[in-house]
Amino acid sequence: MKAFMCHSQGFPTLMLLVLCSMFLFLLVATPEREVSEVSPLLLKLFSNPQSSPGSAQMLRSIPEFEWESALELEKKRFLALQTPAHPTASTRHPLEVVYSDGYKFRLNEPDKCQKISPFLVLFVITEPQDIAKREAIRKTWGNESSVPGVSILRLFLTGLHPRFGSPLQNLLEEESSIYRDIVQQDFLDTYNNLTLKTLMGMEWISKFCPNASYVMKADSDIFLNVEYLVSQLLHPHLPPKKDYMTGYIYRNTKPIRSKAYKWYVPREVYPNDTYPPYCGGPGYVLSGDLAQKIYQVAQTIRIINMEDSFIGICLHKLGISVTDSPWGLFNVYKITYEKCRFSKVVVVHHFGPEELLQIWPNFQDQNETCKS
Repeated sequence: MKAFMCHSQGFPTLMLLVLCSMFLFLLVATPEREVSEVSPLLLKLFSNPQSSPGSAQMLRSIPEFEWESALELEKKRFLALQTPAHPTASTRHPLEVVYSDGYKFRLNEPDKCQKISPFLVLFVITEPQDIAKREAIRKTWGNESSVPGVSILRLFLTGLHPRFGSPLQNLLEEESSIYRDIVQQDFLDTYNNLTLKTLMGMEWISKFCPNASYVMKADSDIFLNVEYLVSQLLHPHLPPKKDYMTGYIYRNTKPIRSKAYKWYVPREVYPNDTYPPYCGGPGYVLSGDLAQKIYQVAQTIRIINMEDSFIGICLHKLGISVTDSPWGLFNVYKITYEKCRFSKVVVVHHFGPEELLQIWPNFQDQNETCKS
């Protein structure tokens, strides 16, 4: 292969050197793109390369997901919190999540449930920088007055940005002072720490809102039909269910053992070949009493970096089963918007703030009716 050469007849030497240097800098400094999310079908294929001819070769051709660098700051955080009960830094796998009562609330709304007993608490998983997502959710499905006669409470859960914590924190605190709907602890907000974020919500219920009837854990990139959830599954006119959790249920799924994916779970972190049944992470609902039980049992077992799978492990430890819901209510894939179809679902995944704001006026339009 011919070497790269910078040559231009009559071009000033100094300018030529500057341009060559800039080119080489961009060539070296440009980061590799992260592996994009793939469908569960591909995940199943790559978690078992022998299941299809040529799949192992396909897997080797995919660049590795570089989770090591993303976790370097988390290692420092672990060292700061280390106690004799924790594994030492030398024996702990980089993907092993450290759950500690040393995480403190940076932002909190401890008085939200003092005057009310909410029927439904919406916990929305966001990152500190997700200002547009939070604003869109407040104006759409996160509106606390969306279901007449039903007490709904909305809270956004977040951690500390791993690189821009201080400047973002000022913005987050200002946003919190306006809306009073953000809860934050001082763990790093990374994909690996999604489990910590969900457990923060379970802790908040246990300590500040134990009288909540139901809790909905929702990602920030979903469409959520709260009215249909309440009327079809939760039934506010009936006594609250106990030990209840439902959503899109996964059964007999295997941990992803390839570093090519951000869903990678090494055997050192989770040695079993399959997960217990669990509800898919984009959105699931559980009873308030079960949220408190999950918070308690999570302090007694080893935590893994896959949040939804870990909640299933907690249920297995508690001896509680997930509850089947009618097929098609919880969609972990995106489906094309159509009002009458969306009026009879609970969750649809992969809706950004712009698209959510675009479809919402039509979804709320009372003049356009659907056949029952």
